[in-house]
Amino acid sequence: MRLLPMFARLCVVVIFIIWLLPVHAEQVPPEIPVVKPPQDAPSVVVVLLDDVGFGASSTFGGVIATPTLDALANEGLRYNHFHTTAICSPTRAALLTGRDAHVAGVGTVMNLANSYPGYQGILNPAAATVAEVLRQNGYSTAAFGKWHLTPSWESSPTGPFDRWPTGAGFDKFYGFLGGETDQFEPTLYEGTTPVHRPVGDNYHLSEDLAEQAVGWMRLQQSIAPDKPFFVYFSPGATHAPHQAPPAWIEKYRGAFDTGWDAFRKTVFARQKALGVVPANTILTSRPDLLPAWDSLSADERKVAARMMEVYAGFLAHTDAQIGKLVQSLKDSGRFDNTLFIYIVGDNGGSGEGGLQGGVNYMGALQGLPEPIETKLERLDAYGSADSYLNYPAAWAWASNTPFQWMKQIASHLGGTRNPMVVTWPKGIRDAGGLRSQFGHVNDIVPTILAAAKIAAPDTVNGVLQLAMDGNSLVSTFDSADAPEVHHTQYFEVIGNRAIYHDGWMASAFHGKMPWTVAMGSRSRAIEDDRWELYDLTKDFSQAHDLAASHPKKLKKMQARFNQEAARVGILPLRDASEERTPMPRLNAGRTLFTYYAGAVGIPESQAPPMMNRSWVLQATLTVEDIKPSGVVATVGGTTAGWSLYLDSDSRPIFEYRVFEVASVKIPANQILTDGSHQLRVVFNYDGPGYAKGGTLRLLVNGKEQGVANVPATPPAFFSIDETFDIGVDTGSPAGHYPAGSAIGYPLTGGVLEQVDVELR
Repeated sequence: MRLLPMFARLCVVVIFIIWLLPVHAEQVPPEIPVVKPPQDAPSVVVVLLDDVGFGASSTFGGVIATPTLDALANEGLRYNHFHTTAICSPTRAALLTGRDAHVAGVGTVMNLANSYPGYQGILNPAAATVAEVLRQNGYSTAAFGKWHLTPSWESSPTGPFDRWPTGAGFDKFYGFLGGETDQFEPTLYEGTTPVHRPVGDNYHLSEDLAEQAVGWMRLQQSIAPDKPFFVYFSPGATHAPHQAPPAWIEKYRGAFDTGWDAFRKTVFARQKALGVVPANTILTSRPDLLPAWDSLSADERKVAARMMEVYAGFLAHTDAQIGKLVQSLKDSGRFDNTLFIYIVGDNGGSGEGGLQGGVNYMGALQGLPEPIETKLERLDAYGSADSYLNYPAAWAWASNTPFQWMKQIASHLGGTRNPMVVTWPKGIRDAGGLRSQFGHVNDIVPTILAAAKIAAPDTVNGVLQLAMDGNSLVSTFDSADAPEVHHTQYFEVIGNRAIYHDGWMASAFHGKMPWTVAMGSRSRAIEDDRWELYDLTKDFSQAHDLAASHPKKLKKMQARFNQEAARVGILPLRDASEERTPMPRLNAGRTLFTYYAGAVGIPESQAPPMMNRSWVLQATLTVEDIKPSGVVATVGGTTAGWSLYLDSDSRPIFEYRVFEVASVKIPANQILTDGSHQLRVVFNYDGPGYAKGGTLRLLVNGKEQGVANVPATPPAFFSIDETFDIGVDTGSPAGHYPAGSAIGYPLTGGVLEQVDVELR
């Protein structure tokens, strides 16, 4: 037994000696691998504006001041042959993946996604985003603003989240998921969590997004100053609703009193003087369906001019926010090695405000127009939080000077040609230069990767990648005479289509006007569309149709379009706006729904489908000692919607708003005290058919409190961005909540047991 202590002492000595011995190479623990970017790789900022015509900004001849864009153009390059897809989601898919929109899986706007290949609204994993590629090559990545690339059935708090920005390569996301949002009370997300906008009386979303982006860039500079970053800044401006701080709108008072026809001539002259259009460019004529300015009444002109003043203030204000990003980069010393890409619109100006424009345009878009009297009464509210403005379609056409048509019309340059400015002091020496090589949004990813000296990966996250459809534009950085690298490009949106090849373009307008989504409307058959032909090397604005004089050339171009359409898998062609194929829905086949407190951020399209039918909503809540107040259940927002809530006196109130058509408020006679209560709202629809009116009743504990009639209801939706919420109101308020209440007016002082919805 004496040997055991001796043996132990010997072991200790041996261990001590081993510890003193030099460590052999094979005993050195391996370093944890850290992905490093290529040496001297630039940071990258991509700015994408929304619904901006070629002739809107001062940088490209417009009368709306964009000094940030001007300054960047003077330090970098203007591109006047750059193209988008003519509508938002496809442009974003092509921009972020480097592939054609249909190849990326997003060939139409997310709201019109259908089950046919290329139109499903599901980002193709074989077309990874540039954010994911850069992230895997040592970049930090962040997205701020509009996303509009997540399928609606995946946009709720239940996920899945792999097609949200943070699942598509972005370390950071702060913004909104849908196609638009209220600028004063936005529907916001931080990562995948619904959040309220910061508290403050002078809030505006574009300012918030800029502050968030600047703060994030400064954080990168503080913690990892040698690490490049990628910022995707897409503020959603100037998509409707057109809303801006009053001072910015006032700068343009009276600026548009001469109307859109005179505006086109003014802008066209400025474009020629700046050299952003060739001297031989022809100003195209107004489409027959758009009214001449002189044909409007005095009241109509007053309304239309004011609507354009709001738009101008909105665009100028947005450009100023982008200036904050530029200044922050300069202050930190990172600007010289930052590739700054400023794309002025994801399509041309939007005609979705209708021929007359709308104070609350969502109603007019669905066939519920506003009388001129209403527009005049609301004139002082234009651009404020109490409006949801979109200008008349003719202003969209005017802002697209010198081209034909507008957003959605992928057949013509008014829909697809957008200005771009690229600045990179370390990589571009021709400051103030103009570039006229053909470019497309699918060229942006190859351009970024080439500038960063990163090869396009063969696989990403185990998925074999498709080849890029775009081409790098880096060769144009050095020379205005660099050979064109993008020789062929097809375009297609809701049947409107075109093909570009080596300077020629063939165009087929499908016939549906871009200012209506009226239920049941159908365009002509695809095969009945008439093709036009243009030589863009001599005809910058598509003014001279050569189809009759060059029939053989037109046939070759049509064959090339069919070849491209077959390549991306969209034959036979279909108008996506007319397809009603079954898509996944969280509410499919259900007529009974039960929700509990905390169910928030549910997209309206996935909430109980309450349009064009009768329904009953019942809420059960318990009050104990504390005086309750706040939202019980709500959907929609300022534009239209409803809210059941308790006011500051614990009185149940139900409000229902149908755009500018009607707004009703039913206050209860009863105040809620201690105990269990049932609040019940019954709606009896006047159908059958779309958008009929009906009768609303509010009951408390079985006793009727009030009745109200509405003459009409929305045929399709209250909004395209607001959500269905229980216990709080996210986004803009659907009710007139007590002054001074917290943002979202959350329910306090009561326990919300459940909310039941029955569809009848």
